[in-house]
Parts: sequence; structure tokens; C-alpha cells
Amino acid sequence: MTGQQQQQTIIDWIEQDPMRMLALRTAHELGLNDWCLAAGFVRNLVWDRLHELAEPTPLNDIDVIYFDSQDISGATEKSLEERLRIAALLPWSVKNQARMHVLHGHAPYASSSEAMSYWVETETVIGAMLNRSGKVELVAPLGTTELFEFSITANPRHGNPEVMLERVESKGWLTRWPRLQLKM
Repeated sequence: MTGQQQQQTIIDWIEQDPMRMLALRTAHELGLNDWCLAAGFVRNLVWDRLHELAEPTPLNDIDVIYFDSQDISGATEKSLEERLRIAALLPWSVKNQARMHVLHGHAPYASSSEAMSYWVETETVIGAMLNRSGKVELVAPLGTTELFEFSITANPRHGNPEVMLERVESKGWLTRWPRLQLKM
């Protein structure tokens, strides 16, 4: 399957998932700059489908990321989370990527996509958003290939594979998706 076919497959799977479409429509209503629903929102869906699970893996949170260098207040993120909760009772987590570089000791990021490119596992570096026409689009700065390879891959841009190992263990990924293999 080519990268373009993989992306279309992911879009099709998202469009078939009522909860994910509700989440996308709800987040879209905020009118955020450079936004997407990322991390487990897409990753878990793909791993569930590849493992042919009958029930989708519940999401601990729905990661809404956006980029606004003019307002890097944590209070703004909390306000946005509250607005989302009022609109749809889902486990929202909102993070402005314009301030995340500070947490990780990186130079300032220029976009949400660039910030994502430093996340721990390459399979997590993917998000979905609705464009102005209401169509699902993917944000995948590192591509989608590894997501379909039954792997959990340490992202060299992150720089600390031990963090990945801790995440795999604490989240029980190899128990939930036993066909996955670690790639350091």
C-alpha cells in the first residue's frame, strides 16, 4: 500500500467512526489556528483495525493541538477544554504547540506539524483535522508507513528511547496490540 493509499484508508476509517467524527466537528467549531486531533486519536484507530479488534480501544484523552504564538497561556488551553466539554462530553486535552518547546528544551517550533515531529514514537506523529469544506485531512509530518508496519518506533528527533519504553509499558500497548514490535 502506498503512502497515499494508507492516508486514504485512515481517512475512511475515521469517517466510519461516529465518535471520532463528533470530536473532529466539535474541535473544528473552535476555529483554532493550525489544529488537529492527534496522537492516540489516529494511532489507536489504526492499530485497532490492523489487529481486527471488535471493540475500539477507549481513548484516555483526545489530544487537540493547535499553534498560537500570540497567546501561550495555559489558562487559554483550560478554557478551550471547558468549551469542548460543554459541546461534547469527551475526554479533551488541549495543548498549544507554540509553548511545548519549553517543556522539552527545544528551539521554538514554527507550527503544530513541526512540534509533532518531535513526539516520542513515530506512529504517534499523526493527526486529523477538518478542512474548510468539512473534509477529513491528515497531518503526518513523518508519514504513515510505520503506523502500518505493526511497530512502535523510537523517534530519533525526540532523542530518548527510554521514554518510549516507559510509555509502552505504562500504557499496556503490547498487551492490547500483541502483534506490535519495538523498533529502537
